[in-house]
Amino acid sequence: MVKEIRFAGFGGQGVILAATVVGKAAAIYEGGYAALTQNFGPEARGGAASAGLILSDEPILYPYADHPDILVILSQEAYTRFSPELKQDGLLIVEEELVKLGKLPPAVRVVGAPATRLAEELGKKMVLNVVMVGFFAAVTGLLDKESYRKAIAATVPKAYTDLNLKAFERGYEQGQTAVSQRLAASEPPHVHALHYDGE
Repeated sequence: MVKEIRFAGFGGQGVILAATVVGKAAAIYEGGYAALTQNFGPEARGGAASAGLILSDEPILYPYADHPDILVILSQEAYTRFSPELKQDGLLIVEEELVKLGKLPPAVRVVGAPATRLAEELGKKMVLNVVMVGFFAAVTGLLDKESYRKAIAATVPKAYTDLNLKAFERGYEQGQTAVSQRLAASEPPHVHALHYDGE
């Protein structure tokens, strides 16, 4: 099993932390292998930021996610820049209130989450990245839920552990809903709630 994943957005959205949590869940708490590469724009906040993540059950020889199986997008600029890299039959996960989709290959599966709104409901917009991790966990089914929870607790500052675990749960619940509901053909085509089977 080898999965190429990219989290992308703008600086300040926490895409590096999101990818780090997923990598730790796989490598530390499930005994697999993970390789993480980071890319920042020149701005500290507001510029492009992305993290490429490789997950594997064998040692990783090439650490770069050049053609991701799964692309998690949190900004319009990131969508424009990275969506061409997604595999023809890949899974695209977007922050549905921040990303407007253009034309995609017909085999691409797309699912959207209102991560910013869910984070705001928890009182901290800054946890939208962990909401997205929860959504990712539920939609992909790649790893055990408890592995993510342990990785979050080991990664975020202790003062914010409870808040981040709540954010993860909200995202996970939203992801379960997205998986269980298929949108009718009459609904807007820019977000399709499709189950990702991990293949």
